[in-house]
Amino acid sequence: MTSPSDTPTGVDAVIIDYNGVLGLQPTTAMWTRLASLAEWPDGQLASFQDAFWAHREAYDAGELSDLAYWAKVLGHHPGARWLRTLLACDTAMWTQTDPWVLAVLHRVGIAGLPMVLLSNAPAHLSNVLDATEWRQTLMAEALYSARLGVCKPAPAAYEHALAATGAADPGRVMFVDDRADNCQAAAALGLRTLHYTGQPAQLEEQLLQTRPGTPPSSPAGGRGTSH
Repeated sequence: MTSPSDTPTGVDAVIIDYNGVLGLQPTTAMWTRLASLAEWPDGQLASFQDAFWAHREAYDAGELSDLAYWAKVLGHHPGARWLRTLLACDTAMWTQTDPWVLAVLHRVGIAGLPMVLLSNAPAHLSNVLDATEWRQTLMAEALYSARLGVCKPAPAAYEHALAATGAADPGRVMFVDDRADNCQAAAALGLRTLHYTGQPAQLEEQLLQTRPGTPPSSPAGGRGTSH
């Protein structure tokens, strides 16, 4: 039985984004390593990031294979070994999770709220995320753009996620994302939205009725006061 402090705040389900909410953003060092593995000229990280993102939406939507995507980034096809190296580094950049957010989501799960992951992610990353412990224990379902064939903020992405929650009323489903445009698109379909700005306490407040002054749950050992 849940305590009054853990009662869900009037929602029947949660649809949550991965990167920027559960997943931590890559550091400059990670970007630099990937650029180096791509044999990009030294000191031109910004141009590498431009090339990386130029065709990422098509890659996320499953329209490009791993080889086709990296050929567009590099301007030529990489060999099989080089491609494997690039994929491994790229995937590692996006698989670091925020322990504070995970702690909050564990409380949400204990409170009985079903959660569905909705992420813009290529197939290779989707497979890695699906194998994680938190995905298997916390999420009732995980939907990825490469498998859906559509990326947020397209309405179809949210419609698939709503169906996965089993909730009858979109107004009783909370959508959480770090991008304002994704939240706006969800709101247009009638979902409640939380534009996540990196504060786990904000997430906990919206998903759980917490007593005034009660700090968000923290993982063992904590990580200080900054996020």
